[in-house]
Amino acid sequence: MTTPLRFEAEHADAWRELEDALENLARWRRRGTGWQRPDPARVAALYRAACEHLAIAQARAYPRHLVERLEALTQRAHEAVYRRSELGLARLARLFAIEFPAALRRHPVCFWLAAAGLALPMLAIGVACWLEPTFVLTVHDAAAVRGLDAMYGDRDEPIGRSGAEADWLMFGHYVRNNVSIAFQCFASGLFAGIGSLFCLLYNGISIGAVAGYLTQAGHARNFYSFVVTHGAFELTGIVVSGAAGLLLGGALIAPGRRDRLDALQHAARDAVLLVAGAFGMLVVAAALEAFWSAARWIDAPVKLGVGAACWIGIAAYLALQGRPRRASAAGASAGASR
Repeated sequence: MTTPLRFEAEHADAWRELEDALENLARWRRRGTGWQRPDPARVAALYRAACEHLAIAQARAYPRHLVERLEALTQRAHEAVYRRSELGLARLARLFAIEFPAALRRHPVCFWLAAAGLALPMLAIGVACWLEPTFVLTVHDAAAVRGLDAMYGDRDEPIGRSGAEADWLMFGHYVRNNVSIAFQCFASGLFAGIGSLFCLLYNGISIGAVAGYLTQAGHARNFYSFVVTHGAFELTGIVVSGAAGLLLGGALIAPGRRDRLDALQHAARDAVLLVAGAFGMLVVAAALEAFWSAARWIDAPVKLGVGAACWIGIAAYLALQGRPRRASAAGASAGASR
């Protein structure tokens, strides 16, 4: 039978590796992108091995200090592997404060390609419909165009609505509509990314046609004051969803050194973060559209000013939030408060 000293010598390296991995995992969870996250599969494997070593040590009645060390190590590993806080408010705060913007910055090509896929056709069709209003009929039918004149004209009903529906009902409608568009932009990315680009192109054409026509028709004040605030969140959310779809498509087209299934699984980790962040933006957009954008009692200059602030805030959030220094400072202040 293996002596306790030999047993400890044979497995000491694995125990130290698990201890280091648990320390790094704790730092990563506290401080964010400034620390590299340990490989979950490796941590789980080391944890299972430590459990086996504990069972052997107990069965062979090894010295108490050795058994206690393994008990403490396996308990720490169990708490780290099966922690329950992943579904709590702290996990949600971490998602939006660190993980989502950091994941988006790791894939700038996907983001800017998605942004171009939405913005370029929007601008092109918008200018075309502004120069020739009848061009809108190539995108929307006559009944829809008449509805636009009614929704954005000067009347008593809320802006952007065909009737006087309650704000809460419209909030639910906007959430369903926004999430549906975003899901299409994301899920269609599995078709080598072409589906995501098509969805972005289609929505850009549709939005641009509406904007160009209403500008030419004399409804620019009502239309732009209506869309400017919630559009910061809605359009960005759609672009981020498209970027997530392009990320999946890119993994299928160019998997690199991985096989395609492994590359898809790897890309899906960040894609899920992007979709979660986009969903949050789209819910905020729906709330603003229902309760703020449609209100006629708020002056247009106020809406335009708040909308500009929202666009600047979104740009700063995506560019700066969750960077290593900021994450480390947040973790340090949290540690000091404890």
